[in-house]
Amino acid sequence: MSHTIRPETRAILERLIAFDTTSRNSNLALLDYVAEYLAGFGVKAELVFNDERTKANLFATIGPTEAGGIALSGHTDVVPVDDQAWSSDPWTLREADGRLYGRGTSDMKTFSALALAFVPDFLAARPRRPLHLVLSHDEEVGCVGVRSLIAQLGQHLPKPALCIVGEPTDMQVVNAHKGIRSFRTEVLGREAHSSQTDKGVNAVMIAAELIMKLKSLADEMIARGDPTGRFDPPYTTVQCATISGGTALNILARRCSFQWEYRHLPGTDADDIHRRFEAFVDSEMRPRIQSVAPEADIITQVRSRVPPLIPETDSPAETLAKHLATQNDAAAVSYGTEAGLFQEVGIPTIICGPGSILQAHKPDEWISLEQVALGEAFMARLCRYLSSADGA
Repeated sequence: MSHTIRPETRAILERLIAFDTTSRNSNLALLDYVAEYLAGFGVKAELVFNDERTKANLFATIGPTEAGGIALSGHTDVVPVDDQAWSSDPWTLREADGRLYGRGTSDMKTFSALALAFVPDFLAARPRRPLHLVLSHDEEVGCVGVRSLIAQLGQHLPKPALCIVGEPTDMQVVNAHKGIRSFRTEVLGREAHSSQTDKGVNAVMIAAELIMKLKSLADEMIARGDPTGRFDPPYTTVQCATISGGTALNILARRCSFQWEYRHLPGTDADDIHRRFEAFVDSEMRPRIQSVAPEADIITQVRSRVPPLIPETDSPAETLAKHLATQNDAAAVSYGTEAGLFQEVGIPTIICGPGSILQAHKPDEWISLEQVALGEAFMARLCRYLSSADGA
């Protein structure tokens, strides 16, 4: 079955995809385009810059510039295409077999393109309550960018009454996701000749023991499971992602570092695994290595903290999203988003957007035209809601 989408949706998505907004890059060129587009309809965009002024968040309001109303939120950054085998240029939108290909089509420039394409419709609805558009930076590297914008809500910027984050959910309403804690642990040992293992501290070997501790914690979380039965996988996950250390085969490694994370279930102690890891370091590992080399140490830094999205059944955000998506139920997902950050400051928030997480971050990322069409229907219902008595 073929699906026709609005030409303006496709045109805006094509422009957004053309900006290489990999998290390591600036997103200012994309935001300049969006700000100019909005200005053409008389909508003013405000930018909240990072400290270096190389990236920014965008905030714009349609309707009265006041607190309350609805926020549509999306992130502008995408993951790298490095070392991925793409069939075509990832920064050029390509249509084939009922799909649109390009980096960010699924995660999550299509939602942003939809919101922008419907700006004239939103204005025509003459909303009596504000509709806020939010575009953030650096979501893909720990949801760090949007925090500075959220800090200004209720201060310099109006605070929305509810928020819809348009991450890819296949247009299902999602009211819960896991939280994330990520870390970098560095082991500092003492070099020695590899034939004299008792004279030094091999940082790589110590790191291996620490990683095995993480494995035991992961196994414990699997056994503990998920009492709600809503998540896939149905437990808190723990994993080590990267490791680097050592200089030569015949030298005991002086340094070794590894990055690790856990994704914890909503309603559980967010710091429990970190505390238990540090207790293991303090009680067993650090005393042992410092008995050989007093200068040896194990140092763990928190790299990112993403709060979970906690279900708020029948919240105004969930009620509205179910109406707009024509659904009666809400799902839960295991990936993290910016939604929990909005919720932390008292804004009821849900996730609902076109595309599938199964296509995100992969070579030849794509979104189906059917999903884009469903997103357009969602926005059209939002227009009708804004013009109705309920939307007032």
